[in-house]
Amino acid sequence: MRATWRWFGPQDTVPIDWMLQAGVRGVVTALHHLPPGAEWTQEEIAKRQQEVGRRCDGSRSGLNWEVVESLPVSEAIKTQTGAWKDHLKMWRASLQALAAREIRVVCYNFMPVLDWTRTDVAYRLDHGGTAMRFDAADFAAFDLHVLKRPGAVDDTPEPLREAAAIRHAAMTDADRTRLVQNLVMGLPGGQPGLTLDGLRAHLARYDAIPETRLRAHLADFLAEVVPCAEKLGIRLCCHPDDPPWALLGLPRIVSTLEDYIEMTHAVDSPSNGVTLCSGSLGARAGNDPIEMMKTLGPKVHFLHLRNVLRENEFGSFHEAEHLAGNTNMPALIASVLSEETRRRAEGRADADIPFRPDHGQDILDDLGRNAQPGYPAIGRLKGLAELNGIIAGLVEAHHV
Repeated sequence: MRATWRWFGPQDTVPIDWMLQAGVRGVVTALHHLPPGAEWTQEEIAKRQQEVGRRCDGSRSGLNWEVVESLPVSEAIKTQTGAWKDHLKMWRASLQALAAREIRVVCYNFMPVLDWTRTDVAYRLDHGGTAMRFDAADFAAFDLHVLKRPGAVDDTPEPLREAAAIRHAAMTDADRTRLVQNLVMGLPGGQPGLTLDGLRAHLARYDAIPETRLRAHLADFLAEVVPCAEKLGIRLCCHPDDPPWALLGLPRIVSTLEDYIEMTHAVDSPSNGVTLCSGSLGARAGNDPIEMMKTLGPKVHFLHLRNVLRENEFGSFHEAEHLAGNTNMPALIASVLSEETRRRAEGRADADIPFRPDHGQDILDDLGRNAQPGYPAIGRLKGLAELNGIIAGLVEAHHV
């Protein structure tokens, strides 16, 4: 298993030097300043590689950009509207530029409108730190009483509607504003100036796109880009929906084991693979990330190792410590090591699967650093240390 670290570029509050001190072997990043649909050029990629390769004092870091997260799939491609065919051409051109710069693992997602969704990005925990949280009652209060989305009543179970009404009645204007801001963070680029009418316009694009049609659009996308990736030696890996169920009436099609099986069968290629995110998948009670790793193992090209603690039957959860949530992390890592052993026996060049300590609680000095939500320095360092401890222990015990 190859430890990596997500970096948001020079503006990230965690500098390259700290990654070295954390002991990671590679960097996960992207050209975050380019909008979805824009072509990634070799020049822009090389610039980011140079930034990864330098310490703060200008000396060599010895780190390389190893995984792209993410090469965004535009809403035009997902809806097959507007300039979507041009965007496909630019996506393939971006793959060619990445391959020319020796970057071979590309993570992406196919979530409509919302890339990820949390109602609170600084939920206070008993130990005094904070974590990101999805509160089902808060989300329903937004959907029913703030956004007032047509169809929200039918999509929300009656007990949750009652809880949402009580929650909304207790909210101040500041509470509502903060809730909207937290939800907007999951939109591509954050879009901090987005209005409720703007969000409604985004949602309206999917009025005529049911789940079956979005699945067909994903299959069309894969048919266009996977052959290019295979020719270039690039491994594409689709990130699951976060959280893995329908939100705001939007279809979600990468949420379960069955979804991933359908996706990987749509275009059967070593380049059509999976980002197994134990946190995103683990938020859904019916998902078993360990079984998913065993079943999808040959197609898993990238790992996000994090944990969530499910709070109730409505879907509320918060980001737990890496070893403290609903997923049995030692068992999951054991299944990863078993897959790596199998790959080595096959002679696969990608036997060492890159992973990163995904998300983390804000603890100690993180609390005042104002890092990207979910990406504190110390919280992730703690998680990485715990994960490395499990890996070392399993390797020593089983000599894998």
